[in-house]
Amino acid sequence: MQRDGETALEFDPKDAAADAGVVFIGRIASPWTERGACPRNMASAREAGRGARIEIDAPYRPGLSGLEEFSHVAVLTWLDRAPRNLIRQMPRHVEAPRGVFSLRSPARPNPVGLHVARITSLDQAAGLIEIDAIDVLDGTPVIDIKPYFASIDAFADARSRRDSGKT
Repeated sequence: MQRDGETALEFDPKDAAADAGVVFIGRIASPWTERGACPRNMASAREAGRGARIEIDAPYRPGLSGLEEFSHVAVLTWLDRAPRNLIRQMPRHVEAPRGVFSLRSPARPNPVGLHVARITSLDQAAGLIEIDAIDVLDGTPVIDIKPYFASIDAFADARSRRDSGKT
């Protein structure tokens, strides 16, 4: 459903010819089964105190080798139940419509989710990665996993106007 002030594309990106092929390497086993109950971000998911599991398909399990050296992972998901045609959105927490690329909304032309999670256990043979939290629905496809490096992935000086109290 489109809110006041939102702008939809004249086409749905899911119907456009693909520029690249994306392969799902597994799925998320999440406690969230309904969109209304799903946390809107990882901070909220952690506050809920419910872990999740990444289930990697058998052919991709050898790719988990070495991951035990890391405490955190960046998980890329395909937000398969999100609309793809909204280019300007009206989130409930802002006063005016904003472009999709200035939002973390799942509704976007390519619904790729980015989640940084703490690994709580890893079973390479079974293809299971237990994580501290997730903000996606159960069954969400996984497109990639990368180790998280605080030394190169975190920017202590990163800010938004919202952080400084300006809008």
